[in-house]
Amino acid sequence: MRRILAVALVAAALAAPASGQQREPFEPEGYRTDNYRAPVPATLEGAHVLTTAEAEAIWRAKSAAFVDVLPRPPKPKNLPAGTVWRDTPRKNIPGSIWLPDTGYGALPPAMDAYFQRGLAHATRGNKTAPLVIYCQADCWMSWNAAKRALAYGYSNVAWYPDGTDGWERAGLPIEEAQPEPRSEQ
Repeated sequence: MRRILAVALVAAALAAPASGQQREPFEPEGYRTDNYRAPVPATLEGAHVLTTAEAEAIWRAKSAAFVDVLPRPPKPKNLPAGTVWRDTPRKNIPGSIWLPDTGYGALPPAMDAYFQRGLAHATRGNKTAPLVIYCQADCWMSWNAAKRALAYGYSNVAWYPDGTDGWERAGLPIEEAQPEPRSEQ
């Protein structure tokens, strides 16, 4: 009995993450629908996962469309009448297009159409054109959006999981961004 207990304890210790480390979650079957700011998987089936150095090389070569999917900050509830509300400025990787709110696990039809139009615009309608999709570090929004782009039939999708957090940590340039318009124009 002691031996069985000892074997079980050793197996549990080997399976547990080292002190201070978290295990990365496995890829879910579908899209993540809650707790979007949490550790993300190391992989995304069908997509290339980029390091900051790889994302920088692609950006410098101008060989892919960069798509930021960070949501817009919500307007605070219960603002006093007459209060002027201004969105917090978004700074992203220069040359990116910003398609906010397109990384949620479930998209309403209008938002789904907006994301599809934005990707078509970014790739000039070429579903084989390289795409780099990002948000911030530990943000499931970019994972969901890259997975959705694959589901739309885009075949050259790269996911940059460190996003603007990793980009800024590397001392790379960022610029203030404005979201792509949501109406068809």
